[in-house]
Formats: sequence, structure tokens, C-alpha cells
Amino acid sequence: MAGYSLPTFGNILANELGLYSILGSSRDTKLLCLQRFVRLFAYGASTLILALYLSSVHVSDARIGLFMSMTLWGDVIISFALTLFADGLGRRRTLMLGSALMTASGTVFAFSGHYWILVAASILGVISPSGNEIGPFKAIEESTLSQLSPPAIRSDIFAWYTLLGNAGTACGTIICGWLVQWLQTLNGWKPTRAYRVIFSIYAFLGIVKFALSLMLSKNCELEPEKQQYQAVTELNDVEIESLLSSDDEDETPKAPSQSKSKSTPPPPPPVPKRSRWPSISPTSRSILLKLCFLFAFDSLASGLVPASWITYFFTNKFSLPEGTIGTLFFITSIIAALSNLVASSISKRIGLLKTMVFTHLPSAIFLALIPVPSNAFVAMTFLILRSCTQNMDQAPRQAFLAAAVLPSERTAVMGVVNVVKTLSQSGGPVVTGWLAGMKKFWIAFLLAGALKAGYDLAMLKMFLGYRSREEVAGGEGEEGRERGAA
Repeated sequence: MAGYSLPTFGNILANELGLYSILGSSRDTKLLCLQRFVRLFAYGASTLILALYLSSVHVSDARIGLFMSMTLWGDVIISFALTLFADGLGRRRTLMLGSALMTASGTVFAFSGHYWILVAASILGVISPSGNEIGPFKAIEESTLSQLSPPAIRSDIFAWYTLLGNAGTACGTIICGWLVQWLQTLNGWKPTRAYRVIFSIYAFLGIVKFALSLMLSKNCELEPEKQQYQAVTELNDVEIESLLSSDDEDETPKAPSQSKSKSTPPPPPPVPKRSRWPSISPTSRSILLKLCFLFAFDSLASGLVPASWITYFFTNKFSLPEGTIGTLFFITSIIAALSNLVASSISKRIGLLKTMVFTHLPSAIFLALIPVPSNAFVAMTFLILRSCTQNMDQAPRQAFLAAAVLPSERTAVMGVVNVVKTLSQSGGPVVTGWLAGMKKFWIAFLLAGALKAGYDLAMLKMFLGYRSREEVAGGEGEEGRERGAA
């Protein structure tokens, strides 16, 4: 008995953590998760030093906040345009285009220190001021993963997708932090020169991501034409069989030409040309409007305290070196990554919505407490406690949204959601920059915590008891099987 306890426990643990789901997933699913790791590695590396880099080239706090907001405004335009037409233009092509923009931005930051040139590069390219997702990638990847993954394991896939992203951020922050500190300490480089090395690495990782996008197969593309053709073909087969059987029963002699014409299936109708404009059903629009309203509050709160501003806060208030800050964010990112696996297991027991709310609410409280202590260790403790549940709502939220809309709507819907979130988030950095200039940085943390707590409670009130389309369809199918058995 004792000899079988460990394997049994290991199988149970692997199943709860979704390990079998990700290992058994398709090659495209693994490539998409790897792309997210590479991308978030680059975001984590650049975010750690973004505000410090701008300060080193003599940009004021208010203009740093304006820079971050304008970056997010530019992302709204680029992301909306690319995700809206991604299914029409091709998902793989859109991902490659985004990777090219990412490389272009990193190259400009590596060689220029002019404020407005950097603004243009961040608006037209891809630079993340928060360390989180920016650009068209997330919506396209989530839609593709929803298409490639059956509903039963979708939350597991999203959990690993989120985990690998957090792991990429963690690795990017710690490597960036200690590399910058090493270049300044051992080589005697000025901070600005050391920061530009990080942006050179950022540009190179954009090339790596471009190569990974090339490796994706055509299974990642949406193919409504094939589905429509199959439906028409099956319908014609049924009609033909019905006609032939009725002919046999009547035993009416037919001319050879007549019999041949009736036994020959009609040619399939011409395949309609796929529109580049997405179509969203009324039911999905209703859900989309509610979610966009709620996500806007949460994103505004996130925009008030992005990772770049938190780094700037700890550097200026406690005089922490880049290596220490990189290690701090490495710890928080690893904890956040591991918490996503726990969230997947919890969601299987209490549901997606309750997991989203009950795990996210404590992080909002710890966020508001970060600026309260005057001791660096206590403030870092609150930041680490926040990370324990900060991202536990992400995988359930992605699965919740994917199940609420039709498969053909997911790319457009997720693109709209990400645009609304980014647009709301863009209002935060400029407010924080204004508060930082007045030495009132702590207000941003308190306001962000209050907004996030309000989002959690409103989400619970509006969607408690809601059943997604997949849940309703699954219930109707089960009832039909029960009636058939009876």
C-alpha cells in the first residue's frame, strides 16, 4: 500500500495543477505559451528601468507620467486595429507584425534619449510601462488557445499560460536588475548606458518572438468557411437520402436521365468570402458591455500603480539599488505565477466567478497598505503579500470570458476588452506623475486599492448565478440524453 501512495499522490497533484493538460496540449498551444514567456521576459526587463531611464535623461516626474499614459493611448489604437482584423488578416501575421513593432521600439530606446522620439517609438511600437500585457498579442493568443483547447481543460491551459507569463516577468526583472547593477559597479558605466543595454536585449527578444510566430501552424487560424461547407454538405446528404428512399417506396419508373439527375448530389454553394469585419451577437454584446464597465475600474487602478511607478517609489523613498528591486519583483512574480495553479484548482470547486473575486480582494487591501510604513522591509512585505493573490483572478477571468461568447467572436471580444482596459489604464500614470511631483505618491496606492475592491464587489453582485453559453448548452445536451434514455 505504501508503495502506491506516492504515485497516487503525484497523479492527483499533477491533475489538480493541470500538468497533464498542458503536457498533452498541441504543439501550437505550447508555442503560444512560450511566446508569452519570451514577451513578458522582455516586458519585465524594460519595465524595471523605464521610469529610471527617463529620469536619467532629465525627464520630470509629471512628464514621466504623461509618457506612460501616451504609451497606453498609442497601444489602444494599435491593439484595436490589429485585434479587430486579426481573424481576417491572419492571426499568425498579426503576431509577427506585433513582434516587429516590439523590436523597432527596443532599437529606438537603445540609441535615443530624446523625449519626443521615445514617445513616438512607444506609441507606434510596443513598450510596456507596467510590465503587463500591451499590444495585440494577448487577445489573439487567448482566442487561439480557446479554439485549440476543449472546455474541460481550458482553465488549466490559461493557468499555465498566465504562469509562464509571470515566470517570464520574474526572470526578466531579476536578470535586468542585477545586470544593470553589475554594469554600473564593476564596469563603472553610467546608469543611462546600462539601461540602454536592457533595451537592446528587448529588441533582440522581439526577433525571437517573431521566429516563434513563424513556427505556428494553420490550425491557429479561424476557418469559418470550412465549418459552413461541412454543414451544407451534411444537409444535402440527408436530403438526397430522403429523396432516394421515397423513390424506392413509390416504385415509380423513372427515365434514366431523371433518375440520374435525382441521385446526383447538387454542387456545393460557393463559399462566401470571409469578412474582415467581426460580427458580435446581441447576447455577447450585452455581456461585453457589462464586463468592459467593470474591467475599466480595475484597469484604472492598475494604471495608478504600474510596476514602473512602484519601482520608482521604492527607489526614491528607500534608496534601494536596482539589484534589490529586481530580486523583490522576481519574488513577487514567482509567487504570482505559482498562485495561478492554485486558482485553477479552486475554480474547479467553487466556480470561476467566486475564484476571481475572493482571490483578488485581499490583494487590493495589501496594495493600499504599501505606502503606509516608513520601513522598507514592511513595505516590501505588503508588496509580497499582495502578489500572493494578485493574479489569481486572471486565468478564471480569461476562461469566464471565453465561455461567455461564441468561438468566432472571441478574438474581437477579447480585443475590445483589452482596448477598454488599456484605455482606462492610461489615465492612471499621468495622475500618479502629478501626485509624485507634489510628494503625494501615497494617495495613488490608496485610490488604487479602493477601486480594485469596488471592482471585486461589483463583479460578484452583477454576475453571481450567471451561466455561460457553454454551461447552458452542456445542460441542455445532458437533459436531452436523459429524455432519450427514458
